[in-house]
Amino acid sequence: MNRPIRRLFVFFVLLFAVLIVFTSRWTVFQAASLRDNPLNARRLLEQEHVPRGPIVASDGTVLARSVRGREGVYTRVYPTGELFAFPVGYHFTDLGSSGIELYQEAALSGHSSEGLQSLLDQLQGIEPVGEKVVTTLVPRAQRVAMSSLAPYHGAVVALDPRTGAVEVMASHPAYNPNSLNDPREYRRLSTDNATTPLVNRATQFGYAPGSTFKIVTATAAINSGLYTPESLVNGRDGIIVSGVPLHNDYDQSYGDLTLTQALAKSVNTVWAQVAEHVGKPRMQAYMERFGFDEKPHLDYPAEEMSASGEYEGERIVPATSPFVDLGRLGIGQDKMQATAMQMVQVAAAVANHGVLMRPYLTARIVNHEGQVVATTQPNVQANVMKRSTANDITGMMEAVVNEGTGTPAQIPGVQVAGKTGTAETVTVNSVNNAWFIAFAPARDPKVAVAVTVQKVPGYGATYAAPIARRVIESLLR
Repeated sequence: MNRPIRRLFVFFVLLFAVLIVFTSRWTVFQAASLRDNPLNARRLLEQEHVPRGPIVASDGTVLARSVRGREGVYTRVYPTGELFAFPVGYHFTDLGSSGIELYQEAALSGHSSEGLQSLLDQLQGIEPVGEKVVTTLVPRAQRVAMSSLAPYHGAVVALDPRTGAVEVMASHPAYNPNSLNDPREYRRLSTDNATTPLVNRATQFGYAPGSTFKIVTATAAINSGLYTPESLVNGRDGIIVSGVPLHNDYDQSYGDLTLTQALAKSVNTVWAQVAEHVGKPRMQAYMERFGFDEKPHLDYPAEEMSASGEYEGERIVPATSPFVDLGRLGIGQDKMQATAMQMVQVAAAVANHGVLMRPYLTARIVNHEGQVVATTQPNVQANVMKRSTANDITGMMEAVVNEGTGTPAQIPGVQVAGKTGTAETVTVNSVNNAWFIAFAPARDPKVAVAVTVQKVPGYGATYAAPIARRVIESLLR
């Protein structure tokens, strides 16, 4: 073979190799990214003809399913309406997806096979069929949470502290995802700035958690060895914190109190002093253990979750920042913003003997042949505190419910451990964000819950604690 022919041969071999590389790139190695590109109109048209998998609750209740219409086009239907709007989300070709519909897109659309397997399926003419997503959600408890929230703006999250399985995710005001098939309805809802019905208050845009945050402060104080539940701290009203007087509820003054008494009575001046003694670096370390300063480790779209922490404008700053008033941070005020999802994790870590489990919404995925193809296994997110510390904090939270500010959460025959929280939003008219976090049974916890109710003329004990009690009762049945 002469040299020109050899060069031409090599040139064509190289061209063929480049062709194979790029063909493999788009059909095998990067097929998923090409398929999921929002500009890929073919992908959108294909979706309309694929029977998308159903989403069901833990008891089998269908939360989302596909209905075949004219010309073989499938439409998404949500049988429970607004009840599970936020955890389940929506899916419409022209609008996009949210919630579990978005996070589990690959399984629901039948495209969970990737790479070579996906190519082999195409070559064999195997049409994609959506897989079923079985969630951890409990309908009876979700109904209790939504009906209890109905008069208010607020959120409820409940989970099993032993595993992290999320059993309730409720936010009100809500919306009916079935109505979003009408573009005019979506525009109306998305521009409703008064009620913001498309905002998931359970996971987005937190609020000052008030005294529920004292559980974080107490954990840092006791687990570090600086305090015990019997340590005495003076509860005098009007102490100077960061150069400004700090007051207790109703300007009450106390003498020396144990930390248990100070938590039961929710004495601000005690916990501000404790926080200042704990110090900024240690407080920051314990906040991080509980999951603050980052988005929840939840199988849910990241863009639909907010990180909880100290905010300076739109930016989270650590507790070590000079912008942070540590005394007021220690009582859940200052610039602290937290979601119900974050605060239920605070309760859950105490309930589970100091071990915080990673929260999750999807229990398992089942293919169209009824085979379980994926199961969520409980995973540890963080070892927050020693078991002995968790036992101490549990006893303190029991005192809150038995004889302190949390008595409205009492359940006959069941010991509840909890903490109230009230964060002022309008001082003149006493308009507050009311909170309650809890777990039960206190010494053998099966449920942890966080409730937040916004802009109410009262306290966490009045507005949030009764909701938590009803949700706990529904889950312990």
